[in-house]
Parts: sequence; structure tokens; C-alpha cells
Amino acid sequence: MNLREKYQIPNDSVITIAGTVGVGKSTMTKALAKSLNFKTSFEKVDTNPYLEDFYHDFERWSFHLQIYFLAERFKEQKRIFEYGGGFVQDRSIYEDTGIFAKMHYENGNMSKTDFETYSNLFESMVMTPYFPHPDLLIYLEGSLDDVLKRINERGRTMEKNTPVSYWEEMHRRYEEWINNFNACPILRLDISDYDLLNEENSIEPILKKVGYFIQQARKPTSRGNR
Repeated sequence: MNLREKYQIPNDSVITIAGTVGVGKSTMTKALAKSLNFKTSFEKVDTNPYLEDFYHDFERWSFHLQIYFLAERFKEQKRIFEYGGGFVQDRSIYEDTGIFAKMHYENGNMSKTDFETYSNLFESMVMTPYFPHPDLLIYLEGSLDDVLKRINERGRTMEKNTPVSYWEEMHRRYEEWINNFNACPILRLDISDYDLLNEENSIEPILKKVGYFIQQARKPTSRGNR
């Protein structure tokens, strides 16, 4: 019996990994996909034409960046469900409006008109009964110190040169966002409770929780729209 069958995780499941920069979303995505024999869907950072400019000038490029992310994530979400599921996805589409666009608007880096345009587009595309929501959103959380340490260890120049105050604010906003999120079931995992890089077996307790949450969500009384 393989791990997917052992923990009763349906082979058409779609699992999304969410959390602030540095919490290990990509590592979790790879570990889950390997254990479940699922495909992966990664955020396309290296091919994003706006990202580097954005880190140098938030006000000039925030709207462009958010529209780009929304379009790319929407296309990817559509592709995943047309394929028939069986995916682990690195970062959710919901974080774009609930955290990033809102933060840029409130900090004066996005105009009111741009924010309203973006928000209306997001609502029309994503927050409808026709949009295929994941079976489970796994939220990775950790202390700010742990997050900053991981950012520095990763060594991306544009992230290391970003003021610490930006990461502090993002950390706070993520906590506020997840506490009010209800688009799909949530499994919260503390990054200090496992070590997927050095302890391969630490994935099994996570798989057990994933199986339980998805089984509960798929019961007829709580299934909802998919």
C-alpha cells in the first residue's frame, strides 16, 4: 500500500500550500507531491517580467505585478482542474488580493482606482461558484525570526535587500488573512514541528492530517462547490 492509499487521500485531490516568503512552501510542495505521486505546480518567479522592477520601485510596479500574478494563477488553476487534479500547488491565488494588493494599497503603493479595478477583477474571476477551489489549503506558519533566517539562507539578492520592515508587515498580514480565510478547508502547520530536508519520515504525520481534512471536506454534508 502506498502512502496516498494508506492515508486515504483521493488521487484527484488538489492541495495548495500558502504562507509568507521563507516558510518552505516549495519544499513542502515537492515532499507532498513525491509522497502522493502527484504533479507539482510552482510559482513562476524566474520568468516574472515585473518582479525585479517591483522590488526596486513598489509604487510604480505593484499594480502590474498583481495583474500578472492573477492572470498566471488563474490559468494554472484552470489547467490543474482540467487535468483532473492530483496536484500540489505552491502558493494560492487567494493571497494575491487578501495580502499583497491590499498591503500595497494601504501603504500608498497602489492607487485607489487600481486597487478597486484589481479587486473587482479578482472577485469576478475567483470568488464565484464556478471557480474550482482546492480540496485543502495548507498554511505554513513560523516565527518572524525563523522566516528572516530562511530568507537570508536562500540568498535571493532582491529579497535580502528588501527592508526588514516589509517582511515584518507581511508576516502580520498573513496571520490576519489566514484567520479570516474561508474559501476552502485549512490545515495549519508550524514550520518548527517538522524538518522535511533532513527527516524524510516527518512527512507521514502531515499526510495523516491531510487525509483526515480532505475526507472530512468531501463528506456530502460539507462538500460544497468544487
